[in-house]
Amino acid sequence: MGLIDLRSDTVTQPTPQMREAMATASVGDDVYGEDPTINRLQEMAAGMMGMEAGLFVASGTMGNLTAILTHCQRGDEIIVGNKNHVFLHEAGGISALGGVHSYQLRNQPDGSLALEDIAAAIRSDDPHEPRTRLICLENTHNACGGTYQKPGYIHQVSEFAHQRGISVHLDGARIFNAAVAQGTSAKALAAMADSVSFCLSKGLCAPVGSVLCGSKGFISRAVRLRKMLGGGMRQAGILAAAGIVALETMIDRLAEDHRRAKKLAAGLTPVNGLVLDHGTPATNMVFLSLKLEIPFSTQEFIVKMKDYGVLIDAAGERYFRLVTHFWIDDGMVEKTISAFDKVLQ
Repeated sequence: MGLIDLRSDTVTQPTPQMREAMATASVGDDVYGEDPTINRLQEMAAGMMGMEAGLFVASGTMGNLTAILTHCQRGDEIIVGNKNHVFLHEAGGISALGGVHSYQLRNQPDGSLALEDIAAAIRSDDPHEPRTRLICLENTHNACGGTYQKPGYIHQVSEFAHQRGISVHLDGARIFNAAVAQGTSAKALAAMADSVSFCLSKGLCAPVGSVLCGSKGFISRAVRLRKMLGGGMRQAGILAAAGIVALETMIDRLAEDHRRAKKLAAGLTPVNGLVLDHGTPATNMVFLSLKLEIPFSTQEFIVKMKDYGVLIDAAGERYFRLVTHFWIDDGMVEKTISAFDKVLQ
């Protein structure tokens, strides 16, 4: 039996339909704007986000970095949560490559930033201080339990920012999970943001890529920065073809991932030695920790779970994240619950 891989939804592999689309894709030189499959994907993505234009990029990190460098000049400042992916997991790229400063606010338990904290962080017009140019939000919020932000909250923050001449970028790596969980659309979630990026290569199962969306002027400037970052790909329609299939076939079924995450959490709740986070899962992520009396270290526990055929990843000291996705079925959920129970007996 193969391993049950719950480390992340980034481990998903392309579906047979995606592989067929990749093999037969019409391609051209995308740097010249001549790849028809890339162009179709970008138009589809922009329409789904309610934006004027889209730009295919290699990864979510490249999408966020390109967006921030497009919004900001060197020495400008962004307001970002201290658990935001941009701050935690993107190798300090905005500072190292863009000279952009960050003002980190404490994320609320649901991943949001308190409006009063945002207001207090905005810089005055003082030559001693960096200029506040951008607010970065994340939806779903990975490090806050896979929680989601509601359209009303994003609208409130965006309206507040725009009244002060500040832009808003939405890291929507898993925005379709957020939309499905709320019974709304990605367009409703992105409506007031100035830019949004989302991943094709997580729950949507495409092998590579993200799309950055915004106004035509914004994307025109972003194209130059993508090139600067080494993201000017050529016959990349073979990758975009899988992304098109992802957008056409994989969004509604994310509800299955959420259902299985709930089933997993329900099965793990009575297992001796585990403490599940309150409210988990909000979407497709289950967060849990080992009780103090359990003697295993983080790495020891990961190894023991692998011995029973289950791959899990640490989210902290003796703290773990389990992520359901297309390649996890109900039987695997049951086997995972059994593996936890055996390891902790």
